[in-house]
Amino acid sequence: MNNFGFTISQPRSIEVKDNIQDQLLLLEKRVPSFKRCIKCGGCTATCTSGHFTQFNIRKIHSLYQWGVYDGLEDELQKCMLCGKCTLVCPRGVNLRDLIINLRKILSKQNK
Repeated sequence: MNNFGFTISQPRSIEVKDNIQDQLLLLEKRVPSFKRCIKCGGCTATCTSGHFTQFNIRKIHSLYQWGVYDGLEDELQKCMLCGKCTLVCPRGVNLRDLIINLRKILSKQNK
């Protein structure tokens, strides 16, 4: 067998929960602009909390869409709700409202 100086990495997979559709519909009902997000990263680039912590709005958004809720509530507490992310969003996603509603949904889920 020829060695070309690289190896093929193992495929990575994400375990998606079965009930995420209901959770997504709930969030879309509360924050309709949630559907317009294209995950461009503008919010993460301007985030004040992101400059001092590992807070990443785009990552939180993706994890919620995939149904990965472990540690998400703690991560959301890092947000200062300053609203800079909402100001720079090219799609007009109300990220501040999104964070607030994500906190509410996840806190009810953990009870």
